[in-house]
Amino acid sequence: MTDRRKLVVVSAGLSVPSSTRLLADRLAAAVGRTEPVDIQVVELRDLAVEIAHNFTNGFAGKALTAAQDAVAGADGLIVVTPVFSASYSGLFKSFFDVLDKDALAGKPVLIAATGGSGRHSLVLEHALRPLFAYLRAVIVPTAVYAASEDWGAEGLAERIDRAAGELAALLPLAARRTEDTVVPFAEQLAALRS
Repeated sequence: MTDRRKLVVVSAGLSVPSSTRLLADRLAAAVGRTEPVDIQVVELRDLAVEIAHNFTNGFAGKALTAAQDAVAGADGLIVVTPVFSASYSGLFKSFFDVLDKDALAGKPVLIAATGGSGRHSLVLEHALRPLFAYLRAVIVPTAVYAASEDWGAEGLAERIDRAAGELAALLPLAARRTEDTVVPFAEQLAALRS
């Protein structure tokens, strides 16, 4: 029997309903169709006050601590942010600023974003990918951006499936990650090919 992997979805959507959360849910469901996963969603809007308090007093509240622990203990992450001023949201960045510096080291991460226009799609490459590279995450090759006009249009479902498949392929390798050792990305890719 296959072990179920722990997949944590971090959604920085601010409205209810949220296109950011919708994209996050579709990505998680696509991963679940490929690899057995237990999915936990972290809604950053619910943690905004605790994140701010953590910056000012240095202590994480109960809900923020639970979210930090979930991310640190995950086999993989899906992270989705709305685009504001041609970059990720401040709330999104603030959450990753209050994580332990090694929480994402060697962890597979699928990056995604939503926005009102396709003109902001490069946010994935010029903002999100460098952020998660700095945090030493293993970023899946396909990132997903969904503009308002993409919902229901041809192509989005295929991008979701491709990115989800790439993340699902990396999840079993995450079990090899320990507190003291992070399997190098080249070794993970070699294992995928064998």
